[in-house]
Amino acid sequence: METPDSNRQSFWRRHRFGGALLVNLGLIALVTCFVIWLALMWLDIWTDHGHYETVPQVKGLSYDLAVGQLRSEGFDAEIADSVYDTKTRPGTVIEQNPKEGTKVKAGRVVYLTITAFEVKMVSVPMLTDVSERQARSVLEGVGIKNIVTVKVPSEYRDLVLGVKRDNVPLAPGARVPVTSVITLEVGEGGGENADSVAESFENPVLSDYFD
Repeated sequence: METPDSNRQSFWRRHRFGGALLVNLGLIALVTCFVIWLALMWLDIWTDHGHYETVPQVKGLSYDLAVGQLRSEGFDAEIADSVYDTKTRPGTVIEQNPKEGTKVKAGRVVYLTITAFEVKMVSVPMLTDVSERQARSVLEGVGIKNIVTVKVPSEYRDLVLGVKRDNVPLAPGARVPVTSVITLEVGEGGGENADSVAESFENPVLSDYFD
């Protein structure tokens, strides 16, 4: 038979157990929150959270100067692409990514697009036995813009009879700088077929001569 004393003891034992459980759960929650806070603090320090650098303007500079400036301000630099441009000095930065003024993390790589250091080379297509107009179109298609015409004796007017660079004959497929001056030797005409023969030849295929 239970006595009042035994009931009171049982009651306090149950409450002490419940209280200890609550205390332990509270301690676990506090420790978990503290660990999470420490992890977030460490992450902020490791990622340098909240600290940014402004990307400088290097567009228009030479590649060496651009790299030097970027590295002096805590960035790395890589060439993303190079393009051929006769109007700009070789090795000049013409584009940057990220753009100037962008706020990024220190040590970020800035990708540079520069003008090619070397002149682009192209293959000379088959140009003889076509009209001057067709030959010019083909040369311009591969990027050659400096084209000179020289008339030579021939019964076929406007027919390309020879192709030269610096007075040296060029065979089809010869590699030349895209800035070359190409001379087309074109027939003066005077024969019966002068007006029709040159236009009867088909255009050469351009796709075989592009880089």
